[in-house]
Amino acid sequence: MDKMSEEDRKRIIESPPVGTFALMAMVIGGMVVAWAFLYYGVFLPRG
Repeated sequence: MDKMSEEDRKRIIESPPVGTFALMAMVIGGMVVAWAFLYYGVFLPRG
């Protein structure tokens, strides 16, 4: 395996974790959809 240069290592460390943000957005979106289903599909019809 090739050795990573110091500037490549610094660039990687300083870059934002885009994949983590995308995963968090998907999880939060799923929770909002689940909440909306429970609220409008279960709680409101029962009064």
